[in-house]
Amino acid sequence: MIGGYAGRILRIDLSHQTISQEKIPPEKILRKYIGCNGLGLYYLFNELPNECESLDPESLLIFMTGPLTGTIALGGCNSTVVTLSHDTGYTAGRSHSHGQWGPNLKRAGYDGIIIKGKSQEPVYLWISDNTLEIRSAQGFWGMDTHQTEEEVKKDLNQPKASVATIGPAGENKCNGALIANDQNHSFSTSGAGAIMGSKMLKAIATFGTKQIEVNNRKKMEEIRRKTQKCFFESHAHDLIINAGIPKSEYRPLITNSWCAAKNFNEVSPVEFGLGMSKYVIQPKTCFSCPVFGSYDVKISSGSHQGYCATLSEGGEALEAVGALLGVYNSGDTFYLNDLCDRLGFDGPAIGCSIAFAIECYERGLITNQDTDGLELRWGNVEAIENLMNLVAHRQGFGKILADGAKKASYHIGGESSKYAVHIRGAAPNLHDWRAAWGVLLGQIVGNGSWSAPAADLHPTPEPDLGLLEPQTLSTDGKAQAVAITMKKKYWDDSIGVCWRGTWAYEGGLIYAAESVSAATGWDINPEEAILIGERIINLERIFNITRGYTPQNDFDISPRLLEPPPSGRAKGKTIAPHLQDMINEFYSLMGWDIKSGKPSLNTLQRVGLENFSGYLHSNN
Repeated sequence: MIGGYAGRILRIDLSHQTISQEKIPPEKILRKYIGCNGLGLYYLFNELPNECESLDPESLLIFMTGPLTGTIALGGCNSTVVTLSHDTGYTAGRSHSHGQWGPNLKRAGYDGIIIKGKSQEPVYLWISDNTLEIRSAQGFWGMDTHQTEEEVKKDLNQPKASVATIGPAGENKCNGALIANDQNHSFSTSGAGAIMGSKMLKAIATFGTKQIEVNNRKKMEEIRRKTQKCFFESHAHDLIINAGIPKSEYRPLITNSWCAAKNFNEVSPVEFGLGMSKYVIQPKTCFSCPVFGSYDVKISSGSHQGYCATLSEGGEALEAVGALLGVYNSGDTFYLNDLCDRLGFDGPAIGCSIAFAIECYERGLITNQDTDGLELRWGNVEAIENLMNLVAHRQGFGKILADGAKKASYHIGGESSKYAVHIRGAAPNLHDWRAAWGVLLGQIVGNGSWSAPAADLHPTPEPDLGLLEPQTLSTDGKAQAVAITMKKKYWDDSIGVCWRGTWAYEGGLIYAAESVSAATGWDINPEEAILIGERIINLERIFNITRGYTPQNDFDISPRLLEPPPSGRAKGKTIAPHLQDMINEFYSLMGWDIKSGKPSLNTLQRVGLENFSGYLHSNN
């Protein structure tokens, strides 16, 4: 066996209630696509029926780990779900999660799970060292994610099991439905929870105790020490270490004009986040990770006093159900964020939908008669909570929002489409990137959340790539920064470690390549790592084109994201007049035809995908 891999893939057919096992692909395939996003995309491309829709029984739900998942590598906790995106309907979807679920799957003896079919009754999967079962989830259907996790553990009599589960939003196949795991984590983008719900699959529980065999453990230990030293000496860790976002009271994002408020009608309200650090915050860690990015927080004042919220690292969801909705009180923000997780919603998805509804209400496009009597005003926490529940259960006015802001604008009509914030029907990664054009460009030309961080996120964005100084409102070098950071990001997304353990510090790329080499026995250098990332981008591009993607889809984005911000660092400035030229430059740098968006034959040959040329160039 190649080190770093468990060696087996599970296949679950829910229509026939069968479980089978097979060997992982041969070495030549593994080295090309590595694992997680890359290997999952390889299976998706080769096995998803051409005419399949995201919620069809034949649709695939692919969970995949990488060679560093479950090992001593810094942040070796990552696993990825790969699907046909439910939120866009025509692009590949991917979402990463951390915690303990992926390492438990790997240590149970499996590198991934490929699920197809649809059960007649609610079920859940139990995967452990010696057990593979499809079990009834009839009694858990309708529960929120936290309740389900607790009840599944009781049902199994295994408190150490890790449970990935959907909530009501997934059961009712809502836009932005996520798959939650280990309370503080989730596979949060692409609507994977809706696909899981369509299969009547409530949860997947994992528990494993087997040691992951690696080629050179001593070398991995040495690299781990070097990586951790560099990471802790970098600027990157300051923002995220020990629940950094609430402890910093959201100041870094406020200062940079990156906090979206009131559906992007306001920028970085100074009162948002103030007081967060005064609450009792208990940082929590993931498998093999010293970051302690996720956290539990006890709300010590206000209407939710005494409530304990279990939240994840980062600020996107806090912002999405906080400032974006005009909710600036920290206790209310924590509470709504926890409710979002329990119902099984990606924060940006439900946040953009409710913010859209509030703006339509404020502008008189809808009234109390449309909203089931809810007074949808900025900051009305009670109305927001009620509406979130209605959306999750597709009840009343919630039915209108359950398919996302873009589709909701079709129902409301008029000029409402101007206020629906989305990128190709999916919620963007939720910060106000109108003040960071590189990140915004990456979201527009990318495929899902965080396709490319560009060079706008940190004082030393990606030193291993030669990106040292951010220039947030300049077009110079932006397309190039997006192209190179996208390649690194897709590599990072495939090896099995949390991106926060490789991002934005000197040595991150080098040590990641060395870690994969020490685990597997290969000799991957940084140049090959970047090439692997580029290969995966191109395979994803081919997949999307075969599903109908064209360069015109790059402009299937909300007008709001192309408006100049009303205040802040980017006041009065917009990427709009530069966007076409920036996209063209990005295509050229990637070796894609500007008119068709297709990778050229030369590009396919250079990245090792010449066997896929027939999908794009059959007439040549």
